[in-house]
Amino acid sequence: MSETETKVIDRTDESSKVDLDELMRKYDTEARFRTLSGWQGKMIAVLAVAMSCFHFYTSGFGLLLAQKQGAVHLAFTLALVFLLYPASSKQSKTSGIPFYDFIFAVFGVASAMYLVVFFNDLVTRAGLPTRADLVMGFILIVTLLEATRRISNPILPGLAIVALLYCYFGRYMPAVIAHRGFNVARIVNHMYLGTEGIFGTPLEVSSTFVFMFILFGAVLEKTGLGKFIIDLSLSLAGWSTGGPAKVAVVSSGLMGTVSGSSVANVCTTGMFTIPLMKSVGYEPHFAGAVEAVASTGGQIMPPVMGAAAFIMAQILGIPYIEVAIAAVVPALLYYFAVMVQVHFEACRLGLKGIPWSQLPPIWPLLRSKGFLLIPLIAIIYFLLAGYTPLKAAFNGILISFVLSWLNKETRLTPPRIFEAFQSGARGAIGVACACATVGMVVGMGTLTGLALRIAGAIVSLAKVTPESGLAVALSSIVSLLPGAAMAAEAAAAALTKVFTLFFTMIASLILGMGLPTTANFIVTSTMAAPALFLLGVPPMAAYMFVFYFGIAADLTPPVALAAYAGSGIAGSDPMKTGVTAFKLALAGFLVPYIYVYSPMLLFIDVVPIEMVQAIGTALIGVFLLAMFTIGFFKAHMAFYMRIIAFIGALGLMIPGTASDIFGLAVLALIFVVQTAKARMKAKAA
Repeated sequence: MSETETKVIDRTDESSKVDLDELMRKYDTEARFRTLSGWQGKMIAVLAVAMSCFHFYTSGFGLLLAQKQGAVHLAFTLALVFLLYPASSKQSKTSGIPFYDFIFAVFGVASAMYLVVFFNDLVTRAGLPTRADLVMGFILIVTLLEATRRISNPILPGLAIVALLYCYFGRYMPAVIAHRGFNVARIVNHMYLGTEGIFGTPLEVSSTFVFMFILFGAVLEKTGLGKFIIDLSLSLAGWSTGGPAKVAVVSSGLMGTVSGSSVANVCTTGMFTIPLMKSVGYEPHFAGAVEAVASTGGQIMPPVMGAAAFIMAQILGIPYIEVAIAAVVPALLYYFAVMVQVHFEACRLGLKGIPWSQLPPIWPLLRSKGFLLIPLIAIIYFLLAGYTPLKAAFNGILISFVLSWLNKETRLTPPRIFEAFQSGARGAIGVACACATVGMVVGMGTLTGLALRIAGAIVSLAKVTPESGLAVALSSIVSLLPGAAMAAEAAAAALTKVFTLFFTMIASLILGMGLPTTANFIVTSTMAAPALFLLGVPPMAAYMFVFYFGIAADLTPPVALAAYAGSGIAGSDPMKTGVTAFKLALAGFLVPYIYVYSPMLLFIDVVPIEMVQAIGTALIGVFLLAMFTIGFFKAHMAFYMRIIAFIGALGLMIPGTASDIFGLAVLALIFVVQTAKARMKAKAA
């Protein structure tokens, strides 16, 4: 740790002495693993490194067939989960591995590797499974559900069990969702031997792109990139008004592109940034909320983003770089909103930045460790150059190996590489379990046709007729505006679209409270996104819509895990921190609606002049939205002024020149009123 960093940390209070291990175990189920030693610890380490070596080799020198690759990936995953994670959280984390977990691990590995060993025979008799095939499939389903329960929570495997029961009891369901029903053999065959169940697209992506990017992040972490990012953020933003909060936003956003986990990111960078924010005067709940919002946004920050982004690219059948490019403007709006809000809060409280003498000088920092950013830049180059994400990650790891030797502190020596490969495998098994388990939910949808029924049901529930009071009222209000008119039919269609988006958002948030982000995206993209397709929403916009709200669930009470982790470090009230995080992330809740109505923000059918206008007005709208949430601009804002700011923000965010002019007029009004108020206050003082 540098002398400068020590100076800054010395200014923090006792809350910085949080037990990181216990905090992670409390809010992140993937951190509740056994702490093993002796031969068991060595066995786990070797197994994890072997898993990373397998994926590293196949990504560089050729993948196996998709089902074989997924089967080996799942075999490693099941072995590690049963050996690392106890059946109950009440079991001691330091106790050894009980004999029954070895049995579970053997059954899990055997049932997955059965597909690899007998692959040719299975292909030959496709559609005519033997009893042995079905028995192994049944064993894999059971072991997978138990493994997912251990590393995640009971909700995801419970959802999968409901899906399997629905496949069997379909004929007894209500008419809206009823189907003829399938026997156990057909269900097991579809989930185990088909390509639309366990070994479908989610697991295929997990066993290729996702694993390699997680490994890439683990390798970068061992080079000391995390510490460098914090130091760099301090140099860039620590001196400004409310600097520590801006450091949290910058560093957590950058770290989030590598870690891909909201809770893990909060616990990593938050241990430094939250006490630092508190030390300069930010309230504990606000400090915890800022870190949570910034860390969560890392999953929407290009170039890496979260695991769900790779699955989105696979579903859409487009290069991953197109998804990353589409996410640029929404991520910019999200982080701009957070940055403006922490600035207004600092101005409201009269907070200052950190003195220059206590900040690391930027040029010496860049000269000594600036090369650590090159692998991230290289990833972007490879993706833009047309390389697959798999090859880009492979090359990024190789570049990291080489560049690390430029500085003694960052060198990836064999022991460090061993640790990085072990950490990478451990970080990937949670995603693998979620992808394999949610594959059964997707398989249920394709087997029974439920996905299309749900899409139709959502649209029917949201449908507004031209004769309804809402449609008539909306058309009447719009017709009162100068130069504007709207028929009742158009008003009904507009309201139907809004309600469909709203119901889809609620579904994504509710699922996100119990499911990991990746599983949430897969379920909502399968079940809810098709409803948006029926209304003419472009597929990219529809998938990004559910992707955003799946991530936002980490900030939405009552189950805001990222915010609760931040409150644990800050020593604040969890619910108050969660509510504050929700307010700070409000722009993240509005941005998806904006790009549904203005797909150009996702670089869809771009018209340059209109694109510039849309981005510019959206940024100003976010600026007004920050005034609404914080209640400050040059001086304290009265409640009615905050409401006016919110209305103006909506006007700027809604596509259209007339609404933009209205929003700009609101901004001008607020500027005049608040400037006069600030001058009066200054004279009075």
